[in-house]
Amino acid sequence: MTKEESRKLASIAVKALEDKKAEQIEVIEIDEISPLADYFVIANGTNSSQTEAMVEAVEESAERAGFSVDHVEGHRNANWTLIDFKGVVVHVFDEEAREFYDLARIWRDGKKLNPETMEPVEE
Repeated sequence: MTKEESRKLASIAVKALEDKKAEQIEVIEIDEISPLADYFVIANGTNSSQTEAMVEAVEESAERAGFSVDHVEGHRNANWTLIDFKGVVVHVFDEEAREFYDLARIWRDGKKLNPETMEPVEE
């Protein structure tokens, strides 16, 4: 997957999460600090039904755009589901798990992007 394709997929994931009323959507560009992916997209829901709907929406939106899921870790109703598209990894949490794992802190060396514009956030 090219960096441009990854960027497009990250935007698609953000839109799908927004459509399901995800909270605290974050996009972190990690390609310069890790070979795992180009982008992490992180979001949380308020209950298991919402997080399940968020995961389904991301998968369906990505597939409609021609992207395929490489693998999924966690269960749709779990407190953390990871959707790996190779160039983009989407993390869907419940509120408690998101606070506990705090991926944004762990990956703070990455470049934080505005989810709406995909441009760097000035900190």
